[in-house]
Amino acid sequence: MNIRSLFYRHVAQTSPAPLAFEVVKAEGVWLYGPNGERILDLISGIAVSNTGHRHPAVMKAIYEQCDRYLHTLVYGEMILSPQVILAERISAHLPPGLDSVYFVNSGSEAVEGALKLAKKITGRKKILSMMHAYHGSTHGALSVTGDDSLKAGYGPFLPEIEHIRFNHFEDLARIDHQVAAVITEGIQGEAGVVMPDAGYLKALRARCTETGTLLILDEIQTGFGRTGTLFYLDQAGIVPDILTIAKGMGGGMPIGAFIASIDNMRVLTRDPVLGHITTFGGHPVSCAAALASLEVITGKGFMEDLQSKSEMLKTGLQALPVLEVKGTGMMYALRLRDFDAVQAVIQKCMRMGLLTDWFLFASDHVRIAPPLTITPFEIQFAVDVLAEALKD
Repeated sequence: MNIRSLFYRHVAQTSPAPLAFEVVKAEGVWLYGPNGERILDLISGIAVSNTGHRHPAVMKAIYEQCDRYLHTLVYGEMILSPQVILAERISAHLPPGLDSVYFVNSGSEAVEGALKLAKKITGRKKILSMMHAYHGSTHGALSVTGDDSLKAGYGPFLPEIEHIRFNHFEDLARIDHQVAAVITEGIQGEAGVVMPDAGYLKALRARCTETGTLLILDEIQTGFGRTGTLFYLDQAGIVPDILTIAKGMGGGMPIGAFIASIDNMRVLTRDPVLGHITTFGGHPVSCAAALASLEVITGKGFMEDLQSKSEMLKTGLQALPVLEVKGTGMMYALRLRDFDAVQAVIQKCMRMGLLTDWFLFASDHVRIAPPLTITPFEIQFAVDVLAEALKD
């Protein structure tokens, strides 16, 4: 059996019609197939490959760490320099009060840890999240995901979870002294890149502070330069009590984290001891890759160059024959008439060498989230392909 047949026979499928493009190599923004074909990756593995595929600095860090050591002991017990340095560097880019980093393996795990931490700190049980929010597919993360379409057949979910409407100021009154935490994305990703209204996140922050409720900000999609700043909270002007990150963090390696103050994070060390544990969280190779990726993104001229490329991309997208263009930085959604139109565009783009996608809770939108290292020439190629695919 060839590799394609083995894929369908032995790899668990998550959709009835996988794209099934066989990747033999990836470099920069390009994916290469076995017969020399190449496709421009316009979705970055869903906002993961922010520094592109196989960035030289990331690869160098991986190779060097592999020469030292791999897994040693469950996270938080041994002193491993890639973890320590990465935690310090991330904290240095965050506001005071976000200075203790708990490394995990993914965004879903980061959310799970954040929910546990919020309950432990406050002693409360109730959690509020936003309608149409996506926070992950594990049971706790899926419980706070604000759309029922992914939940069929998987209940019961965590008790005392309620959902409020994003950007609806009047719903903030539902945050009371019984609520342990409100979890929200800064920009709703899987809802089709829904931007927060002016003042909304600050009003949410104020209401949480007033009621002693913790604010969990999910920057799993928006972090590490995706929106034009290192973290979206830099633009929003708020400081959450707990921050979750992952995806673009690792330069292509699996890693995530939840971040809080050192005093709040210490509650995981007592009553019971080992209040949250992970075997592979903070894996040294993933931490080394993440540190290299962070240094690339925060390096001289990177964000300034990103701003100009973002403007070029936005201008190109706004010239396309679509119903709406939403987003910022390198995170956009193109609204078409329906899901069938989106699927037709995705398939036509694939045939012309461009990988796009749709959104879980906005199936009439096309996802645009290229690696931040995309060049102006590659941006123009992507826009030209999209224009051709949209003609019909």
